[in-house]
Amino acid sequence: MAARTISEFAGKLVGGGARANQFEVTLNFPSAVGTGVADASFFVKSASLPGQAIDEIAVEFRGRTLYVPGDRTFEQWTTTVINDETFMIRNAMEQWMNKINNIRSNIATPNMTNYVADLIVTQYGKAGAQLKQHKLLGCWPVSISAIELSWDTRSEIETFDVTWRYTDFQGTGGGKATPGDGSTAVDDAVGAASTAT
Repeated sequence: MAARTISEFAGKLVGGGARANQFEVTLNFPSAVGTGVADASFFVKSASLPGQAIDEIAVEFRGRTLYVPGDRTFEQWTTTVINDETFMIRNAMEQWMNKINNIRSNIATPNMTNYVADLIVTQYGKAGAQLKQHKLLGCWPVSISAIELSWDTRSEIETFDVTWRYTDFQGTGGGKATPGDGSTAVDDAVGAASTAT
């Protein structure tokens, strides 16, 4: 193989590389919680493009093991939220969890569709163009982290984490990064089977 140069590498690194700080999360809330959190996207300071995995099934055969693809699974998803003095998102998240299971009465909302919502994470390029987007379907909050308080804290704004569970996701964009036929929309099909049913 011929020697590679830094100039060649720079020419192949489209856009100078995708930047992890160029993103936005759209927090949609179920109707039972309300729609008074329209500015929530400004306060989600960290998230991730969701991961996925396919379980393996071990099949034994004459002293050897054949691994067969099993079912697809999706990991929990976590967002970090900046807290302002209105506690707007914090209050909405607590209300959302209260609809799932009331903190005092232990009564749950019977219809799951009343307490799930679709969340969206969008990756942008440095010029502002949308590069990739994931819509996480059927989301609900598993946990809201504590906000630590201390007299020793200086020059720091409160944040808290929200951990989510979702059924699957739909993805768009991503160029030709997926191996195979070189399609520019290969992962558009992720989650299509569930939405088609």
